[in-house]
Amino acid sequence: MPLIWIILTLLLLGASAFVAGRARAAVVGDDSRAFHSRPVYHGANVALSGLVPALALLMVWLLLARFDLLPKAGGWELAIAVIVVAVIGCAWAFAKTAANRRARNLTEGWVLGLLIFAASIAILTTLGIVLSMLFETMNFFSQYSAAEFFFGLTWSPDFRGDSELGILPLLWGTLYISFVALLVAVPVGLFAAIYMSEYAGPKLRTVAKPLIEILAGIPTIVYGLFALVTVGPMLRDYFAQPLGLGESSSSVMTAGLVMGIMLIPFVSSLSDDIITAVPQAMRDGSLGLGATKSETIRQVVVPAALPGVVGAVLLAASRAIGETMIVVLGAGAAAAQLTDGLGEAVNPFEAMTTVTVKIVSQLTGDTDFAAPETLVAFALGLTLFVITLGLNVLALFIVRKYREQYE
Repeated sequence: MPLIWIILTLLLLGASAFVAGRARAAVVGDDSRAFHSRPVYHGANVALSGLVPALALLMVWLLLARFDLLPKAGGWELAIAVIVVAVIGCAWAFAKTAANRRARNLTEGWVLGLLIFAASIAILTTLGIVLSMLFETMNFFSQYSAAEFFFGLTWSPDFRGDSELGILPLLWGTLYISFVALLVAVPVGLFAAIYMSEYAGPKLRTVAKPLIEILAGIPTIVYGLFALVTVGPMLRDYFAQPLGLGESSSSVMTAGLVMGIMLIPFVSSLSDDIITAVPQAMRDGSLGLGATKSETIRQVVVPAALPGVVGAVLLAASRAIGETMIVVLGAGAAAAQLTDGLGEAVNPFEAMTTVTVKIVSQLTGDTDFAAPETLVAFALGLTLFVITLGLNVLALFIVRKYREQYE
């Protein structure tokens, strides 16, 4: 039986149980004042008593079937088991319906359980992602040396078996492009936040802030096309070629500049909220002592908001490290090498690749998922996950440790 039909059957059964439970509550007592709960709570309790256990069984069954421990969805075993559990639960709650039954408390307990489950979805999803990458990464390191992976200077995958899979060239490209992006995003975003919070009037703020935040809603593929068609050729024609630094429109500077534009609203919006949270009394005290507005901002407001601003910058950095499409179209898909000379390694107008780009390239095409050249994508992904997680944890630590507590 298809899964969608099982879910629709459960919903129909739940609706019928609700109506029956509410009608049952109206019959068991003539005086409504004798009831602990209103009939609607009795109906909801009857419905949830069947639906929640049935849905829990459905999810557990599907999870175990994923590992071939139970029959997969599509057969009648799952449908019969789930419907039987739902019917038993509804029938038991229906038979227990009475005037003194605390149906409201029971209903709220079921709802609380659903809310806890909803709150746990993010944690369970993160755990599933980490475990899926961890198992494949362990499989990769069973075939390839971890020391060569983490300390190798050459990235040269070869499905014929002669591969060098050092991550350092990829990390260098990732950090280099992210650094250029932050050089663009942090000053522009911070200055925009200071202007919006300290100088702009209410009317201008209500218009300008949403316009800045629109940048965060533009798809990254659009930024990548902008880098490929507009920014790359402009940097090549006006900077790289006249200075003799390169002939390609795909470069670190192209990807970093466009990525920095994308990150401006991340830095600006978070910094604006943090600066606005600084109490007005601190500004008034500084102005009362004779400081100018600019001196107040520089010596009072910004230092007070600095921990939050640092946290915003670190969050933007983690966003930059995980970017893919802008790097693919803006920086090109050059070979990742650190052994071609220092000049090419640091030239911002040379093409360069990142960890995310190589994850995509290793998992596309006719690949063998038993080969280390494919499994390395999971090791790259887990490494990137650890780096971004560390930046996020560091940002939260800085904000919580150094944040001033204002009344």
